[in-house]
Amino acid sequence: MRGHLACVGVYEVGGACFDGAVGRPVGTGAPRRERPHLAIVGPTASGKSALAHALAQGAGDVEIVTVDSMQVYRGMDIGTAKPTAAAQVDVRHHLLDVADPSEDFSLARFLPLARAALAEIAGRGGRALLVGGTGLYVQALVDDLEVPGLFPEARAAAEAEADTAVLHARLAALDPAAASRMEPTNRRRVVRALEVTLGSGRPFSSFGPGFSAYPPSPVRQLGLRIDPDLLDRRIEERVVAMVAAGLVGEVSALAASPGGLSKTARQALGYREVLAHLEGACSLDEAVHLTVTRTRQLARRQRRWFRRDPRIEWVETEGNPLPDLATLLGDSP
Repeated sequence: MRGHLACVGVYEVGGACFDGAVGRPVGTGAPRRERPHLAIVGPTASGKSALAHALAQGAGDVEIVTVDSMQVYRGMDIGTAKPTAAAQVDVRHHLLDVADPSEDFSLARFLPLARAALAEIAGRGGRALLVGGTGLYVQALVDDLEVPGLFPEARAAAEAEADTAVLHARLAALDPAAASRMEPTNRRRVVRALEVTLGSGRPFSSFGPGFSAYPPSPVRQLGLRIDPDLLDRRIEERVVAMVAAGLVGEVSALAASPGGLSKTARQALGYREVLAHLEGACSLDEAVHLTVTRTRQLARRQRRWFRRDPRIEWVETEGNPLPDLATLLGDSP
């Protein structure tokens, strides 16, 4: 599960406690040091948010830029494990609640907002702490990639084909490099790649250096490594806790709101399965089980994505990751 408030002012991350007031391990006298821009990445439920909160709260001039494709939606709070209102008061967050759930949201929309947030933070003399598990968004922001525009007619033509496997085969014929980098069942990504390829007249994979290139970057990336069995348990515990916290009611209210949930928002884990339950397609127990299964599958895909980037420096979440972070940043622990 995510790190949580274990007692007043103390945050638990992977079994270790950190003093939220100073951003250092409890019981140590380690001084607060200057830190360069940093990204904390890793699979869902690995403890990124809690660690980021402890670091940013202690640093004073660090603001969190959330790099998550679903936390951008207003009202989608419980199921996306969005930072609490109290956490957002403690530390300034960016890229939360910037879209209505009735809107589709994409990387092309995310990047200008994220770049504006980075410029705003720098303008105040601050530093950004990028936090997220959406690998596509993280790399595009870290590497300042060129993102193609929108081509509604080409998109509509692709959407007209109901069989995602057919679309992936079409993409493989037009742009084998792009097709090889995505799951054949990931309809949203396949449709987007076809939209760009057909609409722009150039392969989707030709924009920028691509996601297979890892040039030098001023952003240091810290990856949280966690035992897979422990992560599986955390994921199940978190999904059960979300349901207990009111996930079903949240999804029901969003679905009944004007505009409902967009195609993109409906794909969010937990929301998709609870919607199926509300529509009578499955029981709540079945929806919970399916959410756990799919979230575990997502975590494995996230690990594979981040492992490809040789620039990411990995630390274990069990124990105390802050000394590793200090080493990563060139500070003495």
